[in-house]
Amino acid sequence: MTVTTTATAPTTQPESTSILHQPKAVWAVAFASVIAFMGIGLVDPILKPIGEELDATPSQVSLLFTSYMLVTGVAMLVTGAISSRIGPKRTLLTGLAVIVVFAALAGTSDTVGGIIGFRAGWGLGNALFIATALATIVGAASGGVAKAIVLYEAALGIGIAVGPLVGGVLGDVSWRAPFFGVAVLMAIAFILIVVMLPTTPAPKSGRTSLAAPLLALRHRGLLTVAVTALLYNYGFFTLLAYTPFPLDMGAYPIGFIFFGWGLALAISSVFLAPRLQRRFGTLPMMMLALALFAVDLAVMALFTDNKAVLVVCVVLAGLFLGVNNTLITETVMISAPVERSTASASYSFVRFVGGAAAPWVAGKLGESHANLPFWVGAACTVAAILVLATGRKILAHVDSPPSTD
Repeated sequence: MTVTTTATAPTTQPESTSILHQPKAVWAVAFASVIAFMGIGLVDPILKPIGEELDATPSQVSLLFTSYMLVTGVAMLVTGAISSRIGPKRTLLTGLAVIVVFAALAGTSDTVGGIIGFRAGWGLGNALFIATALATIVGAASGGVAKAIVLYEAALGIGIAVGPLVGGVLGDVSWRAPFFGVAVLMAIAFILIVVMLPTTPAPKSGRTSLAAPLLALRHRGLLTVAVTALLYNYGFFTLLAYTPFPLDMGAYPIGFIFFGWGLALAISSVFLAPRLQRRFGTLPMMMLALALFAVDLAVMALFTDNKAVLVVCVVLAGLFLGVNNTLITETVMISAPVERSTASASYSFVRFVGGAAAPWVAGKLGESHANLPFWVGAACTVAAILVLATGRKILAHVDSPPSTD
C-alpha cells in the first residue's frame, strides 16, 4: 500500500501533470468520497422538519450532527489498525456497507433518539471510509501529494454542496427520503469500489498499532494543526448545524442556500487555494482565511435577525473554508514523520471529537440568545488562529521544496 510513505518526503510529479489525469481507481474513490461527504450536510435542510414532526428542540435535533461526528472522531483511532490488517479496499467497502445500513435505518426511525443512534452508526462507517479514502487517493493519484489533496478536497466540497441540495429536494417530499437516498447512492459507490479499485495488500511496514494515532500527536506540528482544526471546526459546525434555525425556511430553500455554500467551498478548494498558497505561502493564507471566517461569523452574530445577511454570509463562508480546508489537509500530510494514514487519523480524531460539541452547544445557546452561537463560533475561530501562530516555526517546512534525494 503506497500510503506507508512517511509524510516528511512527499513525492511530487511534474507540474504539467493535469489533476484530471488520474487512474480509474482514484475516480472511483473520489466519487465515493463525494457521497460520503454528502452525509455531513444532508440533514441540514431537514433539521426543522424533523424537530417539528417529532416534537424536538433545536439542541435535541442538533445531536444528529453531534453523535455522527463524535463516533466518527473516536473511530478514527482504529481505522489505521483495521486497514493495516484487512487492506484499504476492504476497509473502504466495510465503511460504505455500514453507512448504507445505518442511513437506511435512520430513514425508518420514528423517534429523534433513534435517528441520533443510527447517525452514530453512520459515523462509524464514515470514519472507516474517510481516513482510508484520503490515504488511498494521496497514494494512488498522479501529480503528487498537493494535487491529490486538491482532488480530495474537491470531492469533499462537491459532497458538502450536493448534500444539502439532495436533503432539500428529497426533504421537501419527506424528511425520511434523504436518508434512503444516501443509502442508495452509497450502494452504487460500493459497487464502483468493488469493480474499479484493485485489491491492495496490507502495508509492508506491518500492522498499525491501535495507539499509533495518539502517539503521532506527540509531534508538535501535527498536534498544532489538529487543535487548530478542532477550534475552527467549532465555527464550521455552528454555521452548518445552527444557521437553519434563525433562517427559519423550508427544506427546499435551506438546501439551495447551503448548496451555494458548498459550491463556493468546492471552487475555492480547487482553484483559489493552490494559487493563493503559491503566492502568499501556506500558513499566512490559512490565518487570513480563518480571520475572514471569524469576521463572517461576527457579522452573522450582529445581524442574526436579517435573513438576507445570513444567506450572503453562509455562501461567503464557503470561500474562506474551502481555502483553509485544502491548505490544512495538505499541512497535515507533511506535518509529522508518520504514515499519511496515521496522520490523517490523528488529525481527524481531534477535529471531529472536538467539533462534535458545536451543534449541541450552539442549539442550546440559541434557545436563549439567537446570536450567541455565532459569537462563540467567531471566538473559537480566533483562538484557532492564535494556536496556529504558535506553530509557525515548527511548521515552516510546509512550504519548502520537496526532497529530490
